[in-house]
Amino acid sequence: MSNIKFVNVNKEVVASTGANLRQKAIENGIDIYKMWAKMTNCSGCGQCGTCAVEIVEGMENLSPLTAAEKSLLKKKPDNFRLACQTLVNGPVSVIVKP
Repeated sequence: MSNIKFVNVNKEVVASTGANLRQKAIENGIDIYKMWAKMTNCSGCGQCGTCAVEIVEGMENLSPLTAAEKSLLKKKPDNFRLACQTLVNGPVSVIVKP
């Protein structure tokens, strides 16, 4: 089991090892999309980049970057991930809508 702390919404959830970060956020009522992205996101397929989150702590507890992330996040800081492509394997702290 892993704790995911959503820092800027002051919420912490428990996830099983290997859980998808985007799915856990949605299941727990945490909005990860900015205004227009709520309607135009790719539903977790790793094609749009609208679910980008900032990892504050626990980057080592996440799955490796996917090819989609390397492409879509190349102009973002190194601690950004796509929630839809990220699997959680330990405690992590996240900022949504950075």
